[in-house]
Amino acid sequence: MKKPKSNFTHKVFLKTLFKCIAIIFAVILLSLGIGMWGYHYFENMEWIDSFHNAAQILGGMGEVGTVKTFNGKLFSGIYAIYCGLVILASMGLLFAPIMHRVMHVFHIDDN
Repeated sequence: MKKPKSNFTHKVFLKTLFKCIAIIFAVILLSLGIGMWGYHYFENMEWIDSFHNAAQILGGMGEVGTVKTFNGKLFSGIYAIYCGLVILASMGLLFAPIMHRVMHVFHIDDN
């Protein structure tokens, strides 16, 4: 039996995967910028300390510096929830083309 020709070639797969990685990278950089701004604005942290705190939360490690103000604590909580959603969405976006490729390899119908 002849194998059906797929229009989802290796080249198309890599192009799609790199496009998804670029989107993830841009979203993570934007999220890091939002976190840095928030810590700098609400807690008057130095930029390097704001970066450190935002990067730790975005990476899932938790805060490093102490948050003292009400607005800072509110921002910190919302930012932590947002970062969790960004990481989950990023993993979904990363694994979507991979799982699509696996489905094509095993000839699983798209319907």
